[in-house]
Amino acid sequence: MRVIEHLVKTLRDSAIFNSEVQVAPSCILWPDKDRQWEAVIPRLQSELAEMLVLGDYAPENRVGPAIWLRCVIAGKALDVNLPADRVPVFYLPGVSRQDLRAIEDCPDLLKPLAELQYRGVIWSQANAKDWTIMAFLKSDQGGMGLDVAQDKEAKNAMQLALYRLLDEELELLKGKRLDKDYFNTLLTGGDPVRDLLQWLNLGDAFQATRGVNEWKAFVEVCKSQLAFDPQADGVLAGASKLALREGPWHSVWDRYSEAPKRYPNISNRIRQCKPPIFDLFATVESAGGWPQWNQDQEKSLQHDLLTLKHLPAHDARKRVLELDKTHAPRRDLVWADLGESSLALATKQLAVVADVTKTALAAGSISDLQAGYSNQGWRADDAMLAALARVERASDIDAVTTAIRAIYLPWLEESARYLQKIVEGSSYPGGTIASAKPFSASKGECVLFVDGLRFDAARRLTAVLEVHGYEVAEAVNWTALPSVTATGKAAVSPVRSKISGTDDCDDFEPCVAATGQSLKGGYHLKKLLSDNHWKVLDRTENGDGQGNAWCEFGDLDSEGHARGWKLAKHIDLLLAEIAERISALLAEGWSSVRVVTDHGWLLMPGKLPAIPMSKDLTDNKWGRCASIKPGASTSERLYPWFWNPHQQFALADGVSCYGKSVDYNHGGLSLQECLVLDLVVTQGAHISGHPVAEVTDIAWKDSMRCTVAVDGRYANLALDIRMHAGDAETSVVVNIKPFKDNGTASVVVENQDLRGREAFLVLLNASGEVVAEATTVIGGG
Repeated sequence: MRVIEHLVKTLRDSAIFNSEVQVAPSCILWPDKDRQWEAVIPRLQSELAEMLVLGDYAPENRVGPAIWLRCVIAGKALDVNLPADRVPVFYLPGVSRQDLRAIEDCPDLLKPLAELQYRGVIWSQANAKDWTIMAFLKSDQGGMGLDVAQDKEAKNAMQLALYRLLDEELELLKGKRLDKDYFNTLLTGGDPVRDLLQWLNLGDAFQATRGVNEWKAFVEVCKSQLAFDPQADGVLAGASKLALREGPWHSVWDRYSEAPKRYPNISNRIRQCKPPIFDLFATVESAGGWPQWNQDQEKSLQHDLLTLKHLPAHDARKRVLELDKTHAPRRDLVWADLGESSLALATKQLAVVADVTKTALAAGSISDLQAGYSNQGWRADDAMLAALARVERASDIDAVTTAIRAIYLPWLEESARYLQKIVEGSSYPGGTIASAKPFSASKGECVLFVDGLRFDAARRLTAVLEVHGYEVAEAVNWTALPSVTATGKAAVSPVRSKISGTDDCDDFEPCVAATGQSLKGGYHLKKLLSDNHWKVLDRTENGDGQGNAWCEFGDLDSEGHARGWKLAKHIDLLLAEIAERISALLAEGWSSVRVVTDHGWLLMPGKLPAIPMSKDLTDNKWGRCASIKPGASTSERLYPWFWNPHQQFALADGVSCYGKSVDYNHGGLSLQECLVLDLVVTQGAHISGHPVAEVTDIAWKDSMRCTVAVDGRYANLALDIRMHAGDAETSVVVNIKPFKDNGTASVVVENQDLRGREAFLVLLNASGEVVAEATTVIGGG
């Protein structure tokens, strides 16, 4: 029950009478000499249709003089209709019970009401005194029996906050100390920390949006709870205290950290303040509130990364791991959310590169290389791209590029040369068309060809699909040589057994075995598929789920050639589009989607190494492969063509390119170019009604902060709390938060009025879809 509901009930109950010895009262008189209740009477009139007010004649507001009130209860006032089943309530501002009792001395304007004290009842305390606000709140005889402070400041704050107090739940007030801080907080909307942050963000504009009473209450709350006077001290003094994060300001900082983008001006206000002098031993705890310190740390990290070019690879890797440990705490500060800690974030990925590349892929057999790369090695490629995606400024890009070339390039070169050495002494595991297994497709399977889906990119695609609830089966394969689209696309097609290579081919393009027609341009490949009962779908066509189909979508290779190292910044978007394409195909009824690719690629910011190749020796030269002229003498390693082992070509040593040096290339022999994943995607757990992840623990602490732990596939999931699980508009959290690596996430509910309400915890995938949910009570309980 709300306070206003209790007040209404108490007023109406005062008219209860014993019908055996009494007649029904004609009205309820509510005297209020000090006009304490006057400000909330319009609100009470909305709850009490039978309430009228003594005052100047305004019948539309149910207000009028004493003689008019007499006419109302006599049924003679045609401009007012009162509920027939209710006793009229007359609120008498500026009038005391004693004024009515002293009839001889009663002012003429009140005399028409004087006799009503005998025909009606007076709403008053048990001791016959008028109900003051304080008395009604404290008294357990007809009041609410609450614990209310009685000092002058509490009384003043109580009077100002009465309007908001009416809507408070009575049960939540019991056992709570109602003092000036409580009433001031109530008047400012129940969340002084939020108001303080808005003031720091808006400055003078904040006061302009508040009424006089609300601003006064806000100042009093700050003085009481934070020992800070906004009016006297000013915004910059507040910004400085926020950055220092001392005492009660630590909770203000925590709230700011939850959603710093909601307060875009605060960081600049802190920059206007003079920070303390930080020594070499300053930490996140002592200095992390100052963007100036964070900026200095970024500059220091930038310098340290640039110096890696002078170190041997093993020392550079050790140094990167040290730098990551030093700067890791900065990744949890607001400056990272605001885009001011790019190098600290990139260094987390560089540390993965450093850790993985400590183990060389330059020992053992082909099987050992495959296992080493499939289990761990691909993570270096993936983390290298992630590091590049984190940085924007040219100086930061230079620093990350330097680190990548110091710790990643030597490992890349070493593993490529070792693979080339093994293949030279035995045979390439990708074989030739003669050794290729027949293509086998299950009923209702659609084959989706993606150009340039490197191993690590395929792993990212798997993660995206699994978050959406699909099941993904991975199979490791070696591409056809050379690792270019002309050779590789046909090699993964369902009609590869009907394709061959001519002895005089110099562009790595095979042909239709039966007719000798080149597959260049794609027409004859599509015709061959159609002739062999494969439906060929265009980029936007989903088919009908019947038989088998071939389609092509997603071209990471073209993006790589066009963008160079900046492919790293766009690859997640490209993979998301591929995932959407797969989802559309499965939704159309295909039993599975098999994702195949032609080759991987090498990417190196600052350009891959280049080696010369004489034009006189080659018929055709691509990035990392070249067709040697018949009869030409060369010291280059020669490899058999997948489509015709009698036709040989040269591959560049290590990770070098023939001719012009570029950031992105392929066509050679390396794990990154030649070891790929085939994916078979089917409707999975989420689609069949089982959650991708499951909530295992819910803990409310620090008032309105909720920490949730989950089990399952929680990578790329985020946590929200909603009043209705399926409606994003009913979210009640300050900021939706992603789950950390340990499977936990923490969110804050700002609105204190929601405490005790039941709500839904929802887990969201990368597309904002709800993949799991659980119920909770806001604030705990």
